Order: sequence, then C-alpha cells, then structure tokens
Amino acid sequence: MSRISRSNSKTVTKTYHVLMRGVNKENLFIDNNDRNLFLNELKKAKEEYQFHIYGYVLMSNHIHLIICDKNNKLSEIIHKISMKYAMYFNKKYNRVGHVFQNRFKSICIDTEGYLKNLVRYIHRNPEKAGICKTEMYNWSSYKEYAYGENVANIGFILELFGNNRKEAIKQFLEFNKLEEDEYSDAEFEIEKKMNDKEAKECIERILKIDNLISIKMYNYEIRNEYICRIYEIKGISAIQIARLLKISKTTIYKILSDNKNRGINKMCP
Repeated sequence: MSRISRSNSKTVTKTYHVLMRGVNKENLFIDNNDRNLFLNELKKAKEEYQFHIYGYVLMSNHIHLIICDKNNKLSEIIHKISMKYAMYFNKKYNRVGHVFQNRFKSICIDTEGYLKNLVRYIHRNPEKAGICKTEMYNWSSYKEYAYGENVANIGFILELFGNNRKEAIKQFLEFNKLEEDEYSDAEFEIEKKMNDKEAKECIERILKIDNLISIKMYNYEIRNEYICRIYEIKGISAIQIARLLKISKTTIYKILSDNKNRGINKMCP
C-alpha cells in the first residue's frame, strides 16, 4: 500500500513514530532500574491520556515509540513523560540540565504496511546494534507480542496478521525475522528533511527533468503521476511539493489522497 498525504493522515490515523534522544547523544539509561522507571512512567501516561502504544524499544541513548493518540495530545504526552523521567534521572545521578535532546521527533504513520514494517524495524534495533538477538532483548515490546502485553497494546497489530490470535502471533514472529523491504531506515525518515534547493535538485535528478515547474503545465493525469512519484521520495513533504510546484496545498493533498490504489486506514480503535 502506498502512502497518502501526511496532512490528511495526521487527522485520520493519529498514529505516530516518536523518536526521543539523549542530549548530546548521551545515555538515557544507566541501569535496568532506569529502564523500568521509564516504562512505569509510560504506563502512567497511558492511563492519564488514554493513548495506545503499538511498539517500543529502549536503547542506551534513544527511544522509539509507536503511539496512537486519538485525543491529539502527543506533545503533552511526551512532555509529561520526559519531564518526569528527567527529574528522576537528574536526582539519581546528581546532575542538572536537559536529559533529552531538544524536542522529540515524530512522523505520522499513514498505512498499515508502514506500521507493520516500522514495528519490525524498532524491534530489531538491538540486533542491528550488535547487542543481542531481537527475541532476547528485554526492553522492547517484542516479548509482549510473543508472551502477553504489559506496556504495549498488541491487539491491533496482531489483527493485521490474522483473526486467530495464536496464528497471528506465529505470523507476527515470522514476519519480524524477515529483512525489511521498506522503511528500513526509519531514523533517516524521521530526521532527514530536505530544504527546497536540495529537494528541487533531487526531484530533477530522479525524474530526469530539467525544469521542475514545468510539471504543472502537463495534463492532469501526467501531472498527478509526477506529484505522487515525488511524494515517494524520502525527506520531501506534501507542503514542500506545493511550494516547489506553485500549486495549492489543497490540490496536492487531493491528488495524493485520490491517487489510484491509495487508501486510508484508521489505526486507532
């Protein structure tokens, strides 16, 4: 399934990949008590704000979360969790100052295919980092999918693999062993944004065109196909496409959402 406009999906799926990093790439966790404390704060926030966690992994200096925030409180949620954890961390280790790097990073998850691949990506972080096998790591949601939920809400993801829970778990575990076929570098996607000059040069190189603005002069079918192809380039947003092509944002969003074989999947129960 291809992607749709992030602007539209933000209001529909309300599901986000969140990346939190330690300030200056410093460690966020020194021991397992720290990790347990963070997960407890995550659970408390879930009860208070009524959001869902579809996946998580706690690495030494960064955290990946997949959050379904049906009440549109994402910034408030992350601020609350990071503030509580920072207070604990600074007191425990007799330090002052920021614990987390600036503002958290987030990107909207707009298709079920993206969601499935992203869950697999974050679960495999420890293995890719050379720490241990995915199934041996104690600080991700992987074991919750295998043995029962604690912090994560595993039901929705498992339903993507089948209606029979036992068979769905089997399919999920097998899927997590496969190499990623897309969205394999989720940290690149969540952090890398091109400026307009970089985007223009990238589009013209990939599409092999000399004048980007000429796209708006093509007939609607060809124009729309080009726009959808541009949107598939990582680091380029729908708003940026509108700005570069001098086409209204509303038109760009409509082209993306109406494109053949594009669909919206509601990800919050």
